[in-house]
Amino acid sequence: MIDLDPIWLSMKLAMLTSFLLLVIGLPIAYGLSQWKSKMKIVVESFVSLPIILPPTVIGFYLLILFSPENAFGKTLGDAGIQIPFTFTGILIASLVYSFPFMIQPIQKGIENIPDHYWNISYTLGKSKFETFIRIILPNIKRSVITGFILTFAHTMGEFGVILMIGGNIPGETKVASLAIYSDIEALNYSGAHTYSIILLAISIAIIIILNAMNLGRSQSTKKMK
Repeated sequence: MIDLDPIWLSMKLAMLTSFLLLVIGLPIAYGLSQWKSKMKIVVESFVSLPIILPPTVIGFYLLILFSPENAFGKTLGDAGIQIPFTFTGILIASLVYSFPFMIQPIQKGIENIPDHYWNISYTLGKSKFETFIRIILPNIKRSVITGFILTFAHTMGEFGVILMIGGNIPGETKVASLAIYSDIEALNYSGAHTYSIILLAISIAIIIILNAMNLGRSQSTKKMK
């Protein structure tokens, strides 16, 4: 019988990553959407970097960062905090690796809000925070959901960055993608096939949800016109 622990661990990692990045990403996406400086394009480039940077590179430098051989890693170690080869380690790696998948949809959603939404709210005496919470956030809920789903899906399929920073420890860092890798190495193609089918089913479900959301958005836009 197949061990479902890697599937549950993947889902736990994906859910935590998505929730944490939602909390972190909302203010960052808002700040980027409102920033008018010429340096904005530089910052946005760094935000997008994990999309094109090989995951093994991200994992390698995170491993170096938290290594007890350097000052930062040694300080954490002296405080009893171990990051490499732990669930905390792969969670931090996932936050870095999936960062743009949460930020970009939300930022674009905010930037597409018409200026008069903001101006009317300010005219009524509402602060920027109140405007964002009561006016902007309800109008970008599709973008928020899209960012959440993309982050979840991206995290579910992570391999290289997790292998680098977390190893392949059963019950701790062995997620579904690593379980497939291990089964193939052990010539257990039946197990690898089962894990792959489960991930494929999750991926198809996510694509259907995203397409349904986009269809609903298109129909809403046509009605408004």
